[in-house]
Amino acid sequence: MSQLNSKIPEGPLDKKWTNHKNNINLVNPANKRLIDVIVIGTGLAGGSAAASLAEMGYNVKAFCFQDSPRRAHSIAAQGGINAAKNYQNDGDSTYRLFYDTIKGGDYRSREANVYRLAEVSANIIDQCVAQGVPFAREYGGLLDNRSFGGVQVSRTFYAKGQTGQQLLLGAYSAMSRQIGKGKIKMYNRHEMQELVVVDGKARGIIARDLVTGELERHSAHAVVIASGGYGNVFFLSTNAMGSNVTAAWKIHRKGAYFANPCFTQIHPTCIPVSGDHQSKLTLMSESLRNDGRIWVPKKQEDAEAVRAGTLKPTQISEEDRDYYLERRYPAFGNLVPRDVASRAAKERCDAGFGVNKTGEAVFLDFSSAIERYGREKANVEGIENPSKDKVMALGKAVVEAKYGNLFQMYEKIVDDNPYETPMMIYPAVHYTMGGVWVDYNLMTTIQGCYAIGEANFSDHGANRLGASALMQGLADGYFVLPYTIGDYLADDIRTGAISTDSPEFDEAEKLVKDRIDHFMNNNGSKTVDHFHKRLGKIMWNQVGMARNEQGLKQAIEEIRTLRDEFWKDVRVPGSPDGLNPELEKAGRVADFLELGELMALDALERSESCGGHFREEAQTEEGEALRNDEDFTFVSAWEYTGDPGKANLHKEDLVFDNVELKTRSYK
Repeated sequence: MSQLNSKIPEGPLDKKWTNHKNNINLVNPANKRLIDVIVIGTGLAGGSAAASLAEMGYNVKAFCFQDSPRRAHSIAAQGGINAAKNYQNDGDSTYRLFYDTIKGGDYRSREANVYRLAEVSANIIDQCVAQGVPFAREYGGLLDNRSFGGVQVSRTFYAKGQTGQQLLLGAYSAMSRQIGKGKIKMYNRHEMQELVVVDGKARGIIARDLVTGELERHSAHAVVIASGGYGNVFFLSTNAMGSNVTAAWKIHRKGAYFANPCFTQIHPTCIPVSGDHQSKLTLMSESLRNDGRIWVPKKQEDAEAVRAGTLKPTQISEEDRDYYLERRYPAFGNLVPRDVASRAAKERCDAGFGVNKTGEAVFLDFSSAIERYGREKANVEGIENPSKDKVMALGKAVVEAKYGNLFQMYEKIVDDNPYETPMMIYPAVHYTMGGVWVDYNLMTTIQGCYAIGEANFSDHGANRLGASALMQGLADGYFVLPYTIGDYLADDIRTGAISTDSPEFDEAEKLVKDRIDHFMNNNGSKTVDHFHKRLGKIMWNQVGMARNEQGLKQAIEEIRTLRDEFWKDVRVPGSPDGLNPELEKAGRVADFLELGELMALDALERSESCGGHFREEAQTEEGEALRNDEDFTFVSAWEYTGDPGKANLHKEDLVFDNVELKTRSYK
């Protein structure tokens, strides 16, 4: 075990980033033309990084496995993006955003990184407005804000319920400009298969053309991983079907430490599972918790009647409803952080108050908001003594303007009108706070290899506040990496082009070929999905919303057995020389089968509860998470040794000089 050097600059918290930028090495514009950078992933982090680096003069190669950068999973983000602009004049500030993020992450993130994130957040909004992102605006023309979980201010900028899509289109337009100029070489339908390390430095990748099956060598002076999170290790998650851990896991196998893998986020506002036929889950934006009230029946017999279909939720009187978040957490109510809301929903359902056929759902009800907005609208329009029907009609129009596409999506999936009947929601895997370990400059433990956005671990600790994923992705890509990567590349201005004709490239390509040959010649009897679903059930049952020592040890054994079976009995049809989605999935599931074991090992090692990591042995009498600051105030960074179960643990101690370590309370 060793202590990691995070390279956090000296000096006061609010001066660290400014002083650091003033003192790092630079690459002058003429020399940037001599340097190549590879960016893996074209979501908000990768797209903004590729566009920014190319705009600065670097030669960029960008890779995505989708048919267009516009199809990156960032497009699925709905509710908004945080920034400390205090447009609502409700007391927000850079420090307040910093503090909320540290507290929301249950004091398991770096102060310096989080403060920098808060510091650059305001610039992100200005950048995106300049790109034409159509943020919602108030009557006076100023950008509108709404609130999200874990905060008591309104700092979330949004574009209806499609904020991620609009932000991604902004980044894509910036990329397109550079593609047109030839500064970005775009490789669509390509997937990174291996990292190439030469003399300890990241110098390129092996990529597979997913259409032709051809393996390609690509060299660069630095490699940036922006490939998103690993939530699909659970099989069922809100992630896109193609989202995977492969790029991050490949650099982990080459020497990049993987940090806090057990810190995964369960989102409380998802459409419940309806059966084994499902391949993914659908997120309902956290923004809905601004106006929707979450409840279950107070009486168990009412819950049973709702499940049986003999009682409608609208028939349950107000006094017979348990608005349990408002009851348990009066200060924050329905806007408690995601981990708190998720555990509370699970507790009510486990106690027998669930409201769908499986007993794993709670209600998200907009009737109060519709009536409140309706009366407000009637006053504005000068309608005296409006009828109940008129009030509800006016209120529905207001709610539709704010959340209409989300309501439409829910109705299409569930075949139920959420304006008339409360939505049913239940927690599901959504985001991964863990990821590749990076220092303050966003460099991994491999020289010249960077990780940004959800692919790294750096900013959210044990739980991410809503609307902060988009903020981190764009902060890393637009405002952090473009500065810090120059500090490293300044030493490469005389290196010249990196040759792909070297033993290191030969070895990396052979690894890929051997793996593909194994899959194609294995002639097993089970499909890739068969193994992925079994892994997902192990992960959800033993490494999901609640963990315990016995279950985690059982998960490790079961995953090891499943992994051995996978390599012996998986069957991949088709040919490697062309489009073969099953071959793509096989490689990704192989990586998930290693990652899953490391996640269970990390969760077993961290015998405390914090944020999204809930150990049943560590809870208060009221069922809240019980941290152990004396023994676990550190980042766990795992070094690959050839066997995930025997990874070496390295620790980065977390020091809190600017906030007090205390038990989170949202009551």
